[in-house]
Amino acid sequence: MPTMPCMEAVVGVLADEGVDVVFGCPGAAILPLYAALRTSGIRHLIVRHEEGATHMADGWARTNGQVGVAIGTSGPAGTNMITGLYTAIADSIPMVCLTGQAPTTKLHQEAFQAVDIVEIARPVTKWAVQVREAAQAPWILREAFRVARSGRPGPVLVDLPLDVQRQSIVWEPSLSARLPVIPAAPHGPSVEAALDMLLSASRPLLLAGGGVILSSASEALRELAEFLQVPVQVTLMGKGALPEDHALFAGMTGIQTTTRYGNASFLESDLVLAVGARFGDRHTGDLTIYRGDRRFIHVDVSPLQIGRVFGPDLGVVSDARLFLVALLEAARRRGVATAPGPWVSRVGELRSTLNRRDDHDTVPIQAPRVFREINAHYGPDTYFVTAIGLYQIWSGQFQQTFRPRHYQVCGQAGPLGWEIPAAIGVKSARPDAEVVAVVGDYSFQFLVEELAVAAQYDIPFVLVMLNNEYLGLIRQAEAGYDMNYEVDIHYDSFGSDNVAIMRAYGCQGRRVTEPGDIADALDWADKESRRTSRPVLVEVMIDRLAGTAHGTSIDAVVE
Repeated sequence: MPTMPCMEAVVGVLADEGVDVVFGCPGAAILPLYAALRTSGIRHLIVRHEEGATHMADGWARTNGQVGVAIGTSGPAGTNMITGLYTAIADSIPMVCLTGQAPTTKLHQEAFQAVDIVEIARPVTKWAVQVREAAQAPWILREAFRVARSGRPGPVLVDLPLDVQRQSIVWEPSLSARLPVIPAAPHGPSVEAALDMLLSASRPLLLAGGGVILSSASEALRELAEFLQVPVQVTLMGKGALPEDHALFAGMTGIQTTTRYGNASFLESDLVLAVGARFGDRHTGDLTIYRGDRRFIHVDVSPLQIGRVFGPDLGVVSDARLFLVALLEAARRRGVATAPGPWVSRVGELRSTLNRRDDHDTVPIQAPRVFREINAHYGPDTYFVTAIGLYQIWSGQFQQTFRPRHYQVCGQAGPLGWEIPAAIGVKSARPDAEVVAVVGDYSFQFLVEELAVAAQYDIPFVLVMLNNEYLGLIRQAEAGYDMNYEVDIHYDSFGSDNVAIMRAYGCQGRRVTEPGDIADALDWADKESRRTSRPVLVEVMIDRLAGTAHGTSIDAVVE
């Protein structure tokens, strides 16, 4: 058996696990790993902040379904990754973070940058481990990928002390393979019971959560819905599980990211079959109203999710795709194919009548108009990224999605600044795809330095900013400042010169104040991004005083 440097074995495992790009920032305590990466063929993007590395790995993993990898050195590099780890575990995203560490002989001496990152990361990972024996390193990496992929996916942190990295081990790469991941199959009687409940309901709904996306179950969902003629709703994390122009699409229920016809349909339903959904509080609102008199079937790959928010009438532990396939097979065996009935017609009626306006032509621009233009301009194959705040709520309410994994949103954790690094990750996973990040003017200020990564590595995408500092813009104009970008703009406390920030990173931007100019600006941004191979910003100045439709319960959303 051959002997090789420990980190060469580790990098070989990364490549065999399907990793073709990693995101990180080198430092003294992780240099042996970086030395092995240089000859590996794995692409490496140097980030400007380790949190950015985790969000890039996150966006990459959400897009292709593989395990993303982020790398940092010792001490604060690992602590900077905590927000990204939290985001990944909250949204069930498979990720492996590799951190350097002080030598094992120095860990008890409070050595330079010798922080106990394993204990710090434990609450926000599926597994956090420090490699103490070099011979274990490739095996621990194999297990890290297995854990990240299995059950409810999530992040793993592997800490690598410097002295362990420097050792050589006996290792034969050709005799190493991925550890098997066996998805949870549903219990047969539970499938039959779920079908009985569905068939006995008069107004059933299928509710597709993020688990449907993660398990590649969208096709099985569509086939089941069409066979039984059951309308389908999605959660925010489930957007794209069913095309929004499908005849059975019934919108989104919630108190923020919601459609009016979605809430109305939900309130009229008598049974909800939720697959791969957590019943998050922004989806349910007041549980008394949400539960009502309707019955619930809750299907989740994690047994710890069943009953976590409320006790369902039937709980089923299963991979989302395996359950939907089993349910469809059971329905076919029984011969219960259904034609569209009164309930499907009723949902269609609600969908055609309970919508929100998006055709505003006033100045300042109303946020819904921005998404009307986005929906009209971009096709179903475009990948969208958005994060947290009012623009996420508007996006959930107005943005149309037609493909799984084409709508990437940090749903539960909601870190500011997620969009730019996540978009870099998405584009790294799909280099030929059109990628658009919808951002807010405040979130843009966080991790904006990662624009330098996109500029350095020629990663083009479009940023559409909803900037509600319109009143600040007017006051600057009244003060005599030139609002054109032919000259410098002087800013006061009302906001930042976001176009100038883009230019500081070698990127271009354009400000829009008239609704009729949005479409032209989007077209310009597409062309400019392709021409320069860099991010391009369209900054849309929107009404600062206009709110979003939301409430505390699904029957009391203030429009």
